[in-house]
Amino acid sequence: MRVSPRKARQIVDQIRGKSLAEALALLELSPKGASRIVSKVVRSAAANAENNLELNTDELYVARAYVDQGPAMKRVMPRARGMADRIRKRTSHITVVLAER
Repeated sequence: MRVSPRKARQIVDQIRGKSLAEALALLELSPKGASRIVSKVVRSAAANAENNLELNTDELYVARAYVDQGPAMKRVMPRARGMADRIRKRTSHITVVLAER
């Protein structure tokens, strides 16, 4: 996902261990930009658990959630006197594991 791992970890730390409904409510009300991306990942994990594993969505909770660093896109920004600075647009690998209580 196109979000810095540091910013995504702040959101993921808030939902770890919470029930599915509580986690989605926290993500919905969070003002952080990364909360929308993490919400999509949690909803996808819930849909996979319901459709593929036939688990009850009312019993699901966030068992594990972590963010790893992905590849960084490197860009160049021109600076004064013909110099240049490197801009690193960081990406994240977001993993959410749901389990039944």
